[in-house]
Amino acid sequence: MNIYTTLYKRKLKSSDQAVKNIKNGSTIVHGLAAAEPPALLRALADRCRLGGLKDIKVHSLLATDIVSSTLLAPDLSDCVEAYSWFVSKSSRSAVKVGLDYFVPNHFHQVPRLMKDYLDIDLVVTTVSPMDKAGFFSFGTANDYTSTVARCCKRLIVEVNKNMPRVFGDSLLHVSEVDAIVENDAPLVEYKWPAARPEDDMIGKQIAEMVPDGATIQLGFGGLPNVIANHLMHHKDLGIHTEVFGPSMVDLIKKGAVTGRKKNLHPGKHVFTVAEGTKEMYEFMDDNPSMESYPVSYTNDPNVVARNDNMISINSIIQVDLLGQCNAEFLAGSQFSGTGGQLDYVRGAFNSRGGKSILAFYSTAKDGKISRVVPKLDPGAVITTPRMDVHYLVTEYGVINLKGKSTKDRALDIISIAHPDFRDRLLKEAENMYLL
Repeated sequence: MNIYTTLYKRKLKSSDQAVKNIKNGSTIVHGLAAAEPPALLRALADRCRLGGLKDIKVHSLLATDIVSSTLLAPDLSDCVEAYSWFVSKSSRSAVKVGLDYFVPNHFHQVPRLMKDYLDIDLVVTTVSPMDKAGFFSFGTANDYTSTVARCCKRLIVEVNKNMPRVFGDSLLHVSEVDAIVENDAPLVEYKWPAARPEDDMIGKQIAEMVPDGATIQLGFGGLPNVIANHLMHHKDLGIHTEVFGPSMVDLIKKGAVTGRKKNLHPGKHVFTVAEGTKEMYEFMDDNPSMESYPVSYTNDPNVVARNDNMISINSIIQVDLLGQCNAEFLAGSQFSGTGGQLDYVRGAFNSRGGKSILAFYSTAKDGKISRVVPKLDPGAVITTPRMDVHYLVTEYGVINLKGKSTKDRALDIISIAHPDFRDRLLKEAENMYLL
């Protein structure tokens, strides 16, 4: 038994013991997505229900059903104040009714915002098993977790054999941890929506814009992942992305992604968050080509721009005739978040040969609503300002807004709207004195 194993055993506790001394009024940050620690979150929720923990603040990003059914369960809203740095399906309803408060941010700034503006009492997260040198790995979730783990007052990790061991800047030493809990629950798996007929048309157009040897970033959601299917015959693509998903594993296995042409981390697949399936997590485990870094690095526009031919592909909800894009507000409330969209929009455009691509379906509600609108909906927010928008793509075409006048922008944007709405949009453009 080496010194690290001895230290591990000394810090090993049950989940109830690990959270026993957490005080009222604590600010708690938990691991993101598949790194949410279910045993620790349940233990904290149990303490709240028994009246032993009150007035706590909980900070989440991409919350799953694990946290929304434990520490952020509706019946605990009297003793838990919830904050979301990105709104997910699991947190959307709570945000809409004021039981969860959205924190506006650019993803690459979150580690700094949490470190400088929050007084964090506790961080809980899932990590991979310890290696012989005493190191855990943050696995699927480096993001801000690796930063706040080192500036909080107490750090408790939940060791899970299903969490992949990942290289890069993803290691945490047992000496840095205050308590350890073991729990081998399956990691959260993600399923994307079924493909739509428009996906093939959008995917094909975007694939033609991606040169061999490019480095790609694919945003979160169904459409960006479908786009990857149209890149399978490309050569020597690289990955530098916020979210690593199953479609990227397919690109690697097919040989389309090698990373050989990357300026930064050649031959390595760089990410900060991974969301996918059990098979994807197994592919990542102990794979030296996989490298995870804090989001303050992966999403820094200056870092993104260091790869030549950086191609950023993200999705939006709607665009207006000025070119302003909304990717986070729907039906009068916060639907998702800014995330890293603007980080990569700016980084990709500043890359030599780079392109920023924002893709969307031309309509919603079975064709009844146009996603190209004269003006963004009242109360809607601007995720990507008109000055930053580069390429826009729908099933009806591709346009480049850079260097265009307000007149040319309006005409181009209308050209990729659904034909049923174009005459109305032209009339609105005239009323806005754009034509």
